[in-house]
Amino acid sequence: MYKHLLVPLDGSTLAETVLPTVSYLARTLGAMVTLVHVIERDASPQIHGERHLTEPAEAASYLDEIAARALPAGIAVERHVHTSEVGNVARSIVEHVGELAPDLIVMCTHGSGGLRGWLFGSIAQQVIAMGTTPVLLIQPAEENAQAAISYRQILAPIDGDPEHEQGLPTAAALAAACGAALRLIMVVPTWGTLSGTSAATSRLLPSATMALLNVTQEAAEDYLRTRVAQLEGSGVSTTVAVARGDPAVVVADAAAQIKADVIVMGTHGKSALDAFWSGSTTPRIADRTNVSLLLVPVRRPAESDLTPRSQP
Repeated sequence: MYKHLLVPLDGSTLAETVLPTVSYLARTLGAMVTLVHVIERDASPQIHGERHLTEPAEAASYLDEIAARALPAGIAVERHVHTSEVGNVARSIVEHVGELAPDLIVMCTHGSGGLRGWLFGSIAQQVIAMGTTPVLLIQPAEENAQAAISYRQILAPIDGDPEHEQGLPTAAALAAACGAALRLIMVVPTWGTLSGTSAATSRLLPSATMALLNVTQEAAEDYLRTRVAQLEGSGVSTTVAVARGDPAVVVADAAAQIKADVIVMGTHGKSALDAFWSGSTTPRIADRTNVSLLLVPVRRPAESDLTPRSQP
C-alpha cells in the first residue's frame, strides 16, 4: 500500500483541506509525507482571497508550520520548496513526481483561478498520463464539518474490462489496510441512457436492445460473483450490486447510499487535457458527489507484451 504521499500546497486554507485525510492515511498506512510548494513566476498577490506565498523563505516557514500543526507526531514529514520560479506550476509538480518518487499524490479538487486550473485539471491529467502515480482528489470539507477522517466504506465501480479494472487491487488493498468494507458496482445502461451508436441502434431495434440489456444485467451479476470469489481470503468484507441507468448518476447515488468515504477507479491518461476529461465518466461523477476520488492510472499492455515469445 502507499508509503509516500506527495501533497502540493499553495498556502491557502482551501488547499489545506486535504491535510486531515493526509494525516489519516499517513498514520494508517505508515506512510511518509512530502509537502511541496512551487514558487510561481508573476504570481498574483492573492490566491483564494489569501496572501500568495512567493518568497522561498516564507514558503519554507509555512511548510514547517503545517508539518507541526496539521500532521501528528511520529509521521515522517519532508518539506520541499521549488525556489526557481516557474510559469507552469502543474508541469513542475509532475516533474517533482519523478524527483521525489511518491506513490500517491493528494490534492484538493475545488477552487477558482490557479487551484481549479492546475489541481483539478492539468495536474491530474499530466500525472495520470505519466502512468505511474495514483491521484487522490479530495473535495473541501463543508464549513463546520468536524468529523474525524476514517475510511469505512470504499466504492469501486467496475465494468468487466480487465484494462479498466486495474484499480480494483488498489481498492481491495486500501480496504484491507483501513479495515473498510468494499462495495463493487457494475452499471448496465437503460434504453434511455444509451449514447452514441448504441443509442442510434436502440431507436431502430428497441425490442432487441431491451433484450440485450437484460442479458447484460444477468451477465454482470455472474461476473461480480466471480470477482467476490477472487477476493475471498483477503479479509475484506465485499458486497456487490448491479444497477441500471447512467453510470455517473448511478455511481454518485451509490456512494451516497452507502456513505462511501472514497471511490476508487481506474482511468486512462491521454496526451491532451480535453481527451482526458471530455466524455469521461470521471469528471461527471466528480460533479455529482462530494466523495473523494482515487484515480489509478491504467495502461494497455505494451505491444511487446502481446507478441508471443519464440521458444528457445
